[in-house]
Amino acid sequence: MRGVPAFHSLKIIPEHFDAVFIGYKKAELRLNDRNFSVGDCLILNEWELNAGYSGRSIVVEVTHVTPCDFAIPNYVMLSFEGIDSIDCYRDGSDEGIPF
Repeated sequence: MRGVPAFHSLKIIPEHFDAVFIGYKKAELRLNDRNFSVGDCLILNEWELNAGYSGRSIVVEVTHVTPCDFAIPNYVMLSFEGIDSIDCYRDGSDEGIPF
């Protein structure tokens, strides 16, 4: 873990957003393009291909990072737990990578 946790803003499609929100989804296999560490916060912004951002977000904390290089180079399994949810207006931004 780094000294100061990083905040990563990521897109997430509605079906995965809902699963995280209700607590069913607690892990994600993902490219380690951001050097994820335990303690980092993921800001998951609900996003649809045709509609863009919904304005719903949830913040989760990374609780475990498992390297998966044995199966897929530079991929990790991120385990996380929910911290907070946010409901705001569409801002039209298109930052982030789909979760």
